[in-house]
This record gives sequence, structure tokens and C-alpha cells, in this order.
Amino acid sequence: MAISKGEGGLANPAFVQDDSSSEGVGSTPESLREHKASLGGIPNPAFNKDSTSQDSRSLKSSIKDARKESRTVPKGITQDEKVEKLSILKNIVIISVAFIFLFTAYNSMANLQSSINKEMGTAALSTLYGALVVSCCFVPSWLIKRLKEKHTLSLCMLGYTSYIAAQFYPQYYTLIPTAILLGIGAAPMWSSKCTYLTKVGTRYAHIVGENPEVIITRFFGIFFLFFQSTQVWGNLITSTVLSVGAEDPAKSEEDLKICGYEFCPWYNVSAGNSTGIPQWQMYTMSSIYLVFALLASLIIFLFVDPLTKFENIDTKTSNEERTGLQLLLATFNHMRHPYQLLIFPLTIWSGVEQAFLSADFTAAYVSCGLGVHMVGYVLICYGICDVIGSISFTPLVKSVGRIPVFLLGFSINLSVVITLMYWMPNPDQVPVFFVLAGLWGFADAIWQTQINAFYGVIFPGESEAAFSNYRLWESLGFIIAYACSTVTCIPDKIVTLLVFLSVGITGYLTIEVIEKTGRLKRDGEGKVVPVDKVITGRY
Repeated sequence: MAISKGEGGLANPAFVQDDSSSEGVGSTPESLREHKASLGGIPNPAFNKDSTSQDSRSLKSSIKDARKESRTVPKGITQDEKVEKLSILKNIVIISVAFIFLFTAYNSMANLQSSINKEMGTAALSTLYGALVVSCCFVPSWLIKRLKEKHTLSLCMLGYTSYIAAQFYPQYYTLIPTAILLGIGAAPMWSSKCTYLTKVGTRYAHIVGENPEVIITRFFGIFFLFFQSTQVWGNLITSTVLSVGAEDPAKSEEDLKICGYEFCPWYNVSAGNSTGIPQWQMYTMSSIYLVFALLASLIIFLFVDPLTKFENIDTKTSNEERTGLQLLLATFNHMRHPYQLLIFPLTIWSGVEQAFLSADFTAAYVSCGLGVHMVGYVLICYGICDVIGSISFTPLVKSVGRIPVFLLGFSINLSVVITLMYWMPNPDQVPVFFVLAGLWGFADAIWQTQINAFYGVIFPGESEAAFSNYRLWESLGFIIAYACSTVTCIPDKIVTLLVFLSVGITGYLTIEVIEKTGRLKRDGEGKVVPVDKVITGRY
């Protein structure tokens, strides 16, 4: 993954050109045709230094030939490259569809854990993300090295099926082990997905002659367009099943006084609500979601092409010859990268904000103020806005750049958090619940698409280690939020949100300043100097 600078001062490999390839270009018709073929485009006569009339006529003839060829292969793309381009897009869509099935199942079950399995469900989720953190340090590079991206995806998705299957008989000894299995598999699954998108995005950019940064961002936008829709489909299924026989609970003034900013998890707000759900409803949802999870793994196995199918993609990682211990050290060594230290607070924020919405906003505001049966409908609004945001913000980045889009996400989340501090939930203000959830969805679309793409841009050639760190820090955010969910009140959680949001956006903006000014320290070989060596000056 002479250099043209893209947005933010990043090198654009799509415009890297070997100076030696231009020697003698224009001197003969044969060399013109060879040069035309090598660049995949039409030679520019403005750069022909030969003034002889014979060579001029040869140049015109070559241009005519190139124009004739361009009628069947537009924009200088060969027929093989055109097929490869379509194949890349096909694989992006297939992976996205597989993740729709998988996370329609998982997200729906995770959103219900604190309601249907109480402390047992929350403990399982905390354990899950703890296992994911450990997995980020040990597993992704090792597993991707052996199975490659495609088969890593397919295998690790099976870990989700075990956790969903445990919902048929939820006990500590079924939920905790399957949560650990899911957590171990989640890190390499996400790392392989991000690596696959980054590598095919770079190849696609080379084919079409665009900035790899723009293409990678676009591919992540396409993926999260599909992915965020899981909130819609999953909550639609959940709401449909749980609404059978449901009644609107009566909410007194006393009940509402302990909702919203005054809410604490140990308050009893279940008056008028069932403390559980009928067994047939649990079995119905578990059966649907188990089929979805199995189907996701099968789709990847049968229909996704391995990276070896595409030309000029290096399928070997930089860790190819390393031992397991060296792979582990490489993952930790990546934390010494100056950009990793600056971006990890915003990555933690990504986990904290998702967990806050699913665990705390739903409990303290929606369930407490409207009733548990309305949770699914409010989250559908969140999911729809997330999808719209995933569509909208990727082309917006291309138009205005990353910084305004990141600042927009910061502003939206800050506004919603301040609103949550002063607004008291009330059943007479139903639209407000949906507006707040929708705004949170728009902001989440920014974080999910742009942080993923940003990692691919600022850590070229280090995709496995970089995305392992991404999952590690995001998982730590989930752990922090879920750990606080049952032991702290909303005011403390609001403070946590504000801290990570503020520190995170500050770290991101610092990276952009370094990129604009070109102050990232490099050694004599052009490698980034680790932050500890920058501090000591020993490099």
C-alpha cells in the first residue's frame, strides 16, 4: 500500500510512477504503443519532445488506434481489469450481505440480554468483550496467516452461532463459555474483513486510477450501509415477536421521576411489565437468529473469492515468517506508533457510544419512559438513520474532506448528550425518543465508516496489526460501558461519554495536523519512528 499527495498529505500509490518507464517514449510508434499499454491510457502529445514530422504522424496514428480501442474498453481499462473490477464489487456486496445475516442475529440477541437474562446476560456480554480484547493481542495475525482472509471470516462466524444456540438454554455455564468462544473469533473475523476491504480497495484504485484513500473509504461506506441495516431487520423481528400479547404499561409521575438523567440501574421500573418473556417467544427468536448466523458463514465459504484471485495483491502478510511470539510482539509493537496512541481514545469512544445506546439509553429513557415493548421500534429509527448516514457521509468525505465530517459527528453526539442531561422522558413526547435515537444513528454512521477507513489510510502495509488494535480498543470501550451499566447511574455515564468524545476528537485532529505539516518522524529507511524513541531522541 515522483508521489502525488492525496487528502491530508497522504501518499497516493495510484500515482506512483517509475521514471525509467518514460525513457524514449514518443521516439517510435512501437515505443508509443508499449507506453500506452503500460499506462492503460492514451499518450499525451504535449510530452513528446521529438519534433520530426515522421514521429508526429506516428503519434497521430497511435492516438487514433488508442481512441478506437477505447470504444470497447473505456478509460484505458483492459477487459481483464474490467472483469476484475466487477469481481471486487461483487465480493464487497457478498461480504456485506453475510454480515447482515450475522449481525441481524447477534445484535438483536445482545440488545435483549439485560432484559431477558438480567445479570447473567450482562456478565456474558462483559466476558465476551474481555475475550475479544485478549484475542486482539494473540489471534488475528496468527489465524489470518494460516487460513487467509476468506476462510478466517467463514470459520470465525461460527463462534456467533454457538452463542446464539446457548439462548435456547441460558445458564451461566452455557452463556459464558460460548461468549468466550465468540469473543476469541470476533477479533480475527473483523481484522480479516478490514484487511480484505483495504487490499481490494487499493487494487480497485489502481485499476480506475483514483486515490486509494477515497476508494477504501467508499468500500467501508458500502459495507456499513449494509451492516447498519441490521439494527432495522433485527429489531423489526424482535418487535414483531415480542409485541404478540403485549400491553402498554401504566406510567405514574413517580415512575417517570426516576427516568432519564436520574436513572440508576437498581431502580425498579418494571411495574406493569413482565419480568421475562414467554418461552415460545424466546425459542422463536433463537431459531430465526441461529439460521441467520449459519447462513452468514455459508455465504462467505461458498461465494467470496480469495485474494489470490486478484492481480497485484500481495496476499502474504509482513508477518509471514514470524513465530507466534513474534506475531504477538508485533501486535503490541504497533501500539508504539504515534498515530495509534492518538487515535485509540476515539476508537474507545466508538465502543462506548454503541454500548451506551443499546444498554443505557434504552433502559433509562425508552424502557423507563415508554415501556420495554417500544425499545425495538426506537432502535429501528436508529438503524435507518445509521444506514442513511453510511450512504451520505462517504461521498461527503470525497467532497469536503475528512475533518468536517468527523467534526459533524462530534457536534451531533455532543448535542444529544447535553440534551440527555436536561430532558425528562415523558410518554407524551414520543417523537423526541425517535429524534434522539435517529441523531445518534447519524453520528454512529460517521464513526463506524470513517474510523475504519482512517485506520486503513494511516497504517498502510500494517493492516492486520492495525485493525487488531482497532478491535482491541473498541472492545475496551464496550467493556467500560457494560461494566458501568449495572453499577453506576446515568450522570456518571454521561461524564464518561463526554471525556472519551472530547479526548478522542482531540487525538484525531492532532493526527490531521501532523499529516498536513508532515511532522511524522521517520528514520533513515523511511519507517515511522516509535513514540518512545521520539521522546528519547534515539533514532
